[in-house]
Parts: sequence; structure tokens; C-alpha cells
Amino acid sequence: MGKNRIGTTKRGIGPCYGDKVERVGLRAGDLLDPASFLEKLRSRVTENNRLLKSWGAPPVSFAQISKETLKAARVLRPFIQNTVVFLHEAMRRDREILFEGAQGTFLDLDHGTYPYVTSSNTTSGGACTGTGVPPNQMGRILGVMKAYTTRVGEGPFPSESEPLSRMLHGMGREFGSTTGRARRCGWFDAVATRYAVMVNGINGLAITNLDGLDTLETLRVCVAYRSGTRTLHVPPSGLRDFLRCKPVYLEMPGWKKDTSGIREYGRLPARARAYLKKIAELTGARLDLVSVGPAREQTITVV
Repeated sequence: MGKNRIGTTKRGIGPCYGDKVERVGLRAGDLLDPASFLEKLRSRVTENNRLLKSWGAPPVSFAQISKETLKAARVLRPFIQNTVVFLHEAMRRDREILFEGAQGTFLDLDHGTYPYVTSSNTTSGGACTGTGVPPNQMGRILGVMKAYTTRVGEGPFPSESEPLSRMLHGMGREFGSTTGRARRCGWFDAVATRYAVMVNGINGLAITNLDGLDTLETLRVCVAYRSGTRTLHVPPSGLRDFLRCKPVYLEMPGWKKDTSGIREYGRLPARARAYLKKIAELTGARLDLVSVGPAREQTITVV
């Protein structure tokens, strides 16, 4: 990880999940028993300081970490409970529950472009394993995606476009929320999105950032990949093959109009609606929402 080979944010999520699978992680419930928690914490600090020493890095302070953690525990303790029971009780009372996923399908540890992935399951199935709500209780699955494609960090990106990246960065868009890194940008990838719809069971699309394309004369949509003599309509399983893929594009005319002030779907330019209809058709899911800016009122419900 030291060379940032896979584009990690270096915020510690990998080591955190490493502790989890090694069965040595500290859990929120441990904070309910401060004496036991401190014993576990001391063990982890001792072990990690051995690693830090072997790397020539300075040690961490048990006294400082325990002081900060116990201070946080006093605030968090009233909110720590068995969340599986909490959620099932909410379902019994017919309460609506919203699970919001972070990061994209292709950063999923199991289904993404391994090893260029994060350390967790970012697909909809992760909501079940992470919360204890069973799959048969999941209702609507909304896939949130941009009107173009972006990626932070390394990994295959067949539809990447440097001119599009420069344009969007010049507009002040597409910088990573955690690190501030400029995102890699490209044309809408219907191949990857179609696969994401399949993996997640998406039955509705929310297409965001449509207004980012307002000034373009011509738009491109990646409808297939070319790998040697083969035409692929699903992403290849092997990373080496994926890195070799070239995009096959469908071109569509741009609408050349400012959409940021539009609040009704029917008032969007006809070419914008044609573009949205086409990418929904190519990905195999219903278009439910469109956004033309970051403000809440700039989200349009498609009737």
C-alpha cells in the first residue's frame, strides 16, 4: 500500500477490514465495557507498534488513543445497541428504511475490478450483510449514476476521455470527496452499468449531473467493448482482459442548452430526453430520477 499501487485513499479502511477478518478488530459494543475494551486496545496497540517499528515508523501512544476513544465512548454509548433487532422492530411497525451505499459497483471487493477495489461490499447485497435485514425485505433498489462515467484511483476504464475530464475539472466538478483528487472522467459506459444493474438488482435509475453535458455538440455512449477480434457486451472477468478493452461508441447529438434551471422532465430539451431514454434502454432499468445540479430542487421526478 505504501506506493499507493491501487489508488487507495490511505485513510485506514484496508487495515480496519484486515483486523475484522483476522478476528482482532475492536467493535462498537466493546465500548460498553471500558475495562475489557482497554485490554483489547492495549493488545492491538502493542502489536501494531511492532509492525510500525519494523517499517521504521514512529509508534502510536496507547495513553493518547485510549483517552480519545473513551471520551468518544461517553457520547456514543447511549446509541450502541443490537441494530438488527432495532431494524426488525422498525419493519414490524411498517417504518420506511433507507440504506445508502457508498462508492460504486466496480469498487466492490468481490464483484469489482479486483485488486483495484475498496475493502467492503459496495453492491446492494452489502446492505443485507451489513445490517441483518434479509434480502426478501428489500424493496426498491435505486441505482444512482452520473450522465457520464467517473472513477477515482487506478483500474480499468475503457470509456475514459481526457478532453471530457479537462472540461469537467475546469467546471469545478469531479474531485474526490475524501482526498480531493481529480476524478477520472469518461463517456457513459452502458456495458459497466448494465452489469451493475444485474449485480445489484436495480429496478430504477437516478441519473445525476446531466447539466455537466449541456455544452457538448456530440455525446458518446459506450455500448460494447472491443478486445482483439472479440466484441464484448459484459465486462471481462480477468483484469488483464479488462485493461485491454477498447470502447465501441454510439454517438448522439447534444442539446446545447442550459438545463440547470429546469424542474420538470417534460421541459428538458428533446435531445436530452432522448439521451436519457437511450442510456436507460441500454442498461435495462427504468428511469426514475434526473438531476441537473447539486441542490435538492434540481432533482426531477420522471413521470
